[in-house]
Amino acid sequence: MLLFERIFYSVVRAFFAVFFTLYNRLSVRWAEPLPRGGRVIVASNHCSNLDPILVGIAFPRRLRYFAKEELFRPILFGRIIRLLGAVPVSRADSASAASALKGFFRLLEEGNDVLIFPEGSRSPDGNLLPLEGGVGLIAVHSKADILPVFIRGSYDAMPPGAVLIKPRKITVTFGRRIVFDPELRGGKDAREKIMAELTRSLKALEQGEEQRRASCS
Repeated sequence: MLLFERIFYSVVRAFFAVFFTLYNRLSVRWAEPLPRGGRVIVASNHCSNLDPILVGIAFPRRLRYFAKEELFRPILFGRIIRLLGAVPVSRADSASAASALKGFFRLLEEGNDVLIFPEGSRSPDGNLLPLEGGVGLIAVHSKADILPVFIRGSYDAMPPGAVLIKPRKITVTFGRRIVFDPELRGGKDAREKIMAELTRSLKALEQGEEQRRASCS
């Protein structure tokens, strides 16, 4: 990033961090420290338009992710989200799995950390949906580690269709990295092994958040 972009990113990130901490009592948990260096695929559940912002606040490095090109049409807003790491993708491209995968391959090859929502779409009720296999293919191709993350509370704060943010508590929990096994060969078996491990990790994070919520109620 250029110096201006770095400063802008830091200022906007700090603003949202303060806002969500005060308004939504945002808390961030880590199962283990994030190693320095090395790109990662951040794989998160998805149930609100707030999710990319929340993960971007909680993750210590700049993330790149894809967003619908319609969001970039307002010049000011488009410039802001572009500087915050969003990459525009057309409806035609988003409908093509091959095109989307190539885009993620390119971002990782350039040394970026990338954010992906492996459910494929926002959850209609806030519960984890079955995962799609694209993240497994990306991991096998790029040999990058996967960092699972579960967001609890963003659905309550701003469910699909809502235009205002409610003051509901939000927690972002990062699990243990799924370290890529260099002995894994490409192919269906490797992708299925990675997806099974990611599914277990996200379900464990979801259950852990449910238990914490129950103990606090």
